[in-house]
Amino acid sequence: MNKIVSKEYFSEKVVKLVVEAPLIAKARRAGHFVIVRCGEHGERIPLTIADSDTQLGTITLVVQAVGESTTKICALEPGDYLTDVVGPLGQATKIANYGTVVCCGGGVGVAPLLPIIRALKAAGNRVISILAGRTKELIILEKEVRESSDEVIIMTDDGSYGQKGLITQGVEQVILREKVDRVETIGPAIMMKFVALLTKKYEIPTECSLNAVMVDGTGMCGACRVSVGGKTRFVCVEGPEFDAHQVDFDGLLSRLKP
Repeated sequence: MNKIVSKEYFSEKVVKLVVEAPLIAKARRAGHFVIVRCGEHGERIPLTIADSDTQLGTITLVVQAVGESTTKICALEPGDYLTDVVGPLGQATKIANYGTVVCCGGGVGVAPLLPIIRALKAAGNRVISILAGRTKELIILEKEVRESSDEVIIMTDDGSYGQKGLITQGVEQVILREKVDRVETIGPAIMMKFVALLTKKYEIPTECSLNAVMVDGTGMCGACRVSVGGKTRFVCVEGPEFDAHQVDFDGLLSRLKP
């Protein structure tokens, strides 16, 4: 049982939960995730760790209510408990001094992108972050991203904040004005697909973080399988990050359909 320490609403259906998990807080690195359960018969939900505090022994999770299980998690209040929090799981992000890195996050994808932005900046990179959402209300963690970025570009579908347009337009703006050494992208699969198509055109190495369907989180069940470079890979143990130019996004999108 893991206690909810605090709760903050980003929007009607997106909440930030700070959860007691001292061992996970101590061991986690950028890119790691946990699998949580709410209730003895609850669904296993993978969530990337957005932040941690080793002194307080807490981790930060950002949850979007999209189904019955995530709605139950979002309804929890400080003092309530998650039944299980298992982690840290997956492979940590490969952090190095690449040069100029563009980090682009869509919607709640900004939450798992934040620790990567921080780690890349600490490694000496020039970090340009591009945040995207349908409207201003869906842009999250902007303040925290700005604190670890050399530049932040905001894109909204309706033009209610920042520039009107898609995230790929923001990425291409940067590519056309300066040399980009690497791109990190996290968000909806369809968004990452088009970011990958764009950066492949310009031959820029690109990593994406896949949020596939997961069940056990140990690679045993095969539910999270995805084709990367023509080979079957398991997101929960070999990911969640892969070379975006090698990912079969069409196959992933077909498996993510309800």
